[in-house]
Amino acid sequence: MTDFPFDAVLFDCDGVLVDSEPITARVLADMLNELGWAVTFDEVTRIFTGKAVRDELPLIQARTGVDLAPEWFAQFRERRNAALDRELREIPGAPDAVRSLNRTLAGRIAVASGADRRKVELQLAKVGIADCFGQRVFSGHEMPRSKPHPDVYLAAASALGVDPRRCAVVEDTVTGATAGVAAGATVFGYSPDANGHSSAEALRGVGVAHVFTDMAQLPGLLAGWAAAR
Repeated sequence: MTDFPFDAVLFDCDGVLVDSEPITARVLADMLNELGWAVTFDEVTRIFTGKAVRDELPLIQARTGVDLAPEWFAQFRERRNAALDRELREIPGAPDAVRSLNRTLAGRIAVASGADRRKVELQLAKVGIADCFGQRVFSGHEMPRSKPHPDVYLAAASALGVDPRRCAVVEDTVTGATAGVAAGATVFGYSPDANGHSSAEALRGVGVAHVFTDMAQLPGLLAGWAAAR
């Protein structure tokens, strides 16, 4: 579609395409409690959602008094991935929205996640949309800086050969939205509830252009964006 108002759409993964945050938070809460930090599920959700666990290493070590070795992170990823493989579900409406936009944009869509590549690829395969993205999967773990810095979104736009200012970014957390805004993209905030997603107010506060609550709305929302302005 030559009149589509964006040249590409860049998706976050966790909380946007898959309902993974509660699963990851539960595993992390269990492991932090095993280290001696009596942290609740709700506290883990508040502190870690939208962030790479490795980036919070100083906080974890301060709260537990444990000098964490790489083996701990490897065990966390193993336990997390096993739980995701058992329990993961898609965000309602997300697979259909991805397929629709993939057709509209002739493949100019990508995933730009703060998570490690193995997790992202596992999740996309689990909900049946890995084929829509192919090799267009970008991980903050492979960038000089992860979210809230824009590096992963800039890398995705560059790989697609598009100006980041001509991209729509779909995010659900303040951390990720900040990265999209910093990249120069138009950021759309998915905020259906308070269960692991940032509030509409918080998302608007970091420059999100529009907040929506139903992923099924996304293709129409993006297609009509120029007319709505």
